[in-house]
Parts: sequence; structure tokens; C-alpha cells
Amino acid sequence: MVITNEKLIQIKRKPITDMFFQNISKDITGILKKIPSSALGCIEEIRLKTNKPLMIYDGSTGWFVTEKGKLTQEDTTGYIVTQEAINKTIELISNSSVYAIQEELKNGFVTIEGGHRVGVTGKVVVSNGNIISIKDIAGMNIRISKQIIGAADSVMKYIVAGTHKVANTLIISPPQCGKTTMLRDIARQLSYGDANTERTGIKVGIVDERSEIAACFKGVAQNDVGPRTDVLDACPKALGMIMMIRSMSPEVLITDEIGTNQDISALKQVLNAGVKVIASIHGYSREDAIRRPIFKSMLHERFFEKIIVLGKSKGTGTVEQVWDEN
Repeated sequence: MVITNEKLIQIKRKPITDMFFQNISKDITGILKKIPSSALGCIEEIRLKTNKPLMIYDGSTGWFVTEKGKLTQEDTTGYIVTQEAINKTIELISNSSVYAIQEELKNGFVTIEGGHRVGVTGKVVVSNGNIISIKDIAGMNIRISKQIIGAADSVMKYIVAGTHKVANTLIISPPQCGKTTMLRDIARQLSYGDANTERTGIKVGIVDERSEIAACFKGVAQNDVGPRTDVLDACPKALGMIMMIRSMSPEVLITDEIGTNQDISALKQVLNAGVKVIASIHGYSREDAIRRPIFKSMLHERFFEKIIVLGKSKGTGTVEQVWDEN
């Protein structure tokens, strides 16, 4: 049964501060600071490539940046990023010890203070089929962290019945349609509780394999996920879900992008332990998800009581449908 068709509030990004710029080489920082503040506040990505023009993305459009900080579609006028600038940026991010961040680099990115993510490309070093490091880094994508306080307002009434009961919920979403943003705010709202509805805060566990929900830096969540929330950062979901229920006794477990048989097996164990689950998967609709064998039995067995489908019909983050599986 389809319940609703609502829209998330507009995404707002964290401000780019001097602390953020301390992670980028001085020559690139000097140019970025020349960008008009109205445009600087809309940046989602800063892209550096050796011997290629400096680029920014504002969510809908990519721009080349000139030496004077002007935004243009002409690549020939963009400021050319040097290898030295990339090397210096890596040095700043790693606090002069690239070795110290090698474990993170193996995943292709590093999370810096503030929750911002720095993706890297270069020569991948492989041993016995496993990635052991990335060297000769020649490309960087600095993604600006963002959090929406209240992003889940429109769906909390479906996830929580009364003052306590939480429904096992699956969020289905194509890429870049707000599923991680919604999961983050669901965690925050469950953890804090709601004085207006007399809903008390509950213990929440987040297994954040890709460091996107809580955006931990040195183990500390940079996003506000609530005072009663515990986070396992950069931990494989299938292992982390079991670790979390054994060690932290959460009432609700939240994780992003389930997609393997191991994930599904771990989910079953979590549900059998009496812990509620809120998770997400890639997809365009309930029907799209159910076509995949890995999810077909899960949905038919009614692991989840509510299914939320996100899309872009009214802009990024549109809640297209909420299904009540009961």
C-alpha cells in the first residue's frame, strides 16, 4: 500500500572554513578564496588533477576556476593544477605522514576533520588480489560534507509508531538522491528523541562501512548523529552488525547500502536478536529491488515493515513513495 508522496527539505552544506583550507596547498587555497562567497557556499566538490584545470562542482554544474577565482566553462582559462600542489595537499591531509593514512587510502579516500571526504586516484598497488596501497597520486576529489537537520521529518511518523515502536525500514534510492542524508537524520532523531511527542531517545548503532553517515575523523563522528548513538567506522557491514549487537546493545541498528549475501545473513541475525533495522539499498523502486534475487526473498519474507523510495521527481531527495509492507 502506498502511503505518501513528499519531498525532503533543501540540502545545505557545511560552511567552508579556514580549518578546511588548512588541508589544501596554499596556491590552490589562494584561488578558492577568490571565488565569490555565494558560489563558494554551494560547492559540493573540489577536483584536482595533475596538469589539468582546477574544477568545482555545485551539485548540478561543473566549473573550471581561473587564477583570479572566476568560474568558467572554458577549460583553456582554468588554473592548471601542478603535481607539487597535489603532493602538498596529501602532505597536509596526512599531517606529513602518508604512511599513517595508508589504511584509509586503500579504500580510495580519506575523511578529514569536519567530515569532508578526499577521494584519490593514482597507481594502485596490489598483492595477492588485495589492494595494499595507492601511490603516485595524481587526482583528488574533495567532497564537502553536508548534513540536513530535519531531513527525515516527513518520514519519522511512518518509522516510529506511538512513542517507542520503531519499524524495520528499508530505504530504496538511486545514487545521489539523499538516502545517506536521510539515514543520518533518522539516527539523530531516534537518538535524541522528541519532546513534542514525548518520544524518548533510544540507543542507536551505526555500522558506517564507507564513513559517510557519521563521517568519523579519528573515530569521532563529525556529523551530529545523536547522544545515544554508537558508530563502528570503516567496518564491513556484515561483521560490524554482529559486533554492534554483541558489544553495544543497540535498540536500532542503521547501515547503508546493503548488497551482499553476507549482509543479508547478518541482517537476519540482528532481527532475530530483537534489534530493529533501518537500512538502504540502491534501486529505483520497490519493484526494481524485488527483481534482484538477493532482495526478493528478503522482501517476500517481510524483513521490513516500511519501505521508503527516494527519487528526483521534485528535485533531489524527493520521497516518491512510502510502502507499508503489513
